[in-house]
Amino acid sequence: MTSSDFKLGITKTFPCNYLPQKEERLLIAVDERLHNSKSYAWLMTQGFRRSGDQAYRPHCEHCNACQSLRVIASEFSPSKSQRRNLKRNQQLTLKTSNTLKSEYYPLFEEYINTCHQDGTMYPATYSQFESFLSSSLTQQLFIEIWQQTEDGNSLLVSVAVTDVLSNALSAVYTFYSPSLRNKGIGVYSILMQIKECQKLHKEYLYLGYQIDDCKKMNYKNRYFPFEKFINGHWYRTDNVKNKNE
Repeated sequence: MTSSDFKLGITKTFPCNYLPQKEERLLIAVDERLHNSKSYAWLMTQGFRRSGDQAYRPHCEHCNACQSLRVIASEFSPSKSQRRNLKRNQQLTLKTSNTLKSEYYPLFEEYINTCHQDGTMYPATYSQFESFLSSSLTQQLFIEIWQQTEDGNSLLVSVAVTDVLSNALSAVYTFYSPSLRNKGIGVYSILMQIKECQKLHKEYLYLGYQIDDCKKMNYKNRYFPFEKFINGHWYRTDNVKNKNE
């Protein structure tokens, strides 16, 4: 398949959400033949992502800062700092679900309203929670992280919304308790998604768009080895110089 075989739409330009003084526009997979799990998996290999049931890819005239990145999970080995993160959070418990539960919403609301007050999703709403995170395009996996409280109960502290593809998982969105931010819960959630890839014998974990000049979007290139989608091709990067960091 090639993108020229399908009907694609292009949005109007609008202010970029990530880089000041920049404008962005998106390529949208509007062709109904692309609205299924097999085609969605193919779209991911072409640098697309999804929001709800809409698959898109940046299509900016004068900028290519957004580069799709996927971790080669089958070869991943944690760095020294990532091993410290795993040890620091070893008391946490992992569970998985195939359903977007209403019980997730209070954690989602707390995360958005605390950590992303400058974002387009603030303030959080339940309808936004459902439309953004659920999808009929493919099977979903919700990776839950639980913390035991002093009274012996378990508290949900993170949910990684993950799409299941034929040979990969795709990290759609992760929300977590802001109180655990200083313990690297975001990093831990990614490490758990990689672990799930390995458990399910998936080759890749798609992490979305790496944007080097955006503080909120430049953390994805720390999980080696990885591949970036640049000008229609995937290019591999191994951690040679900083393998012990």
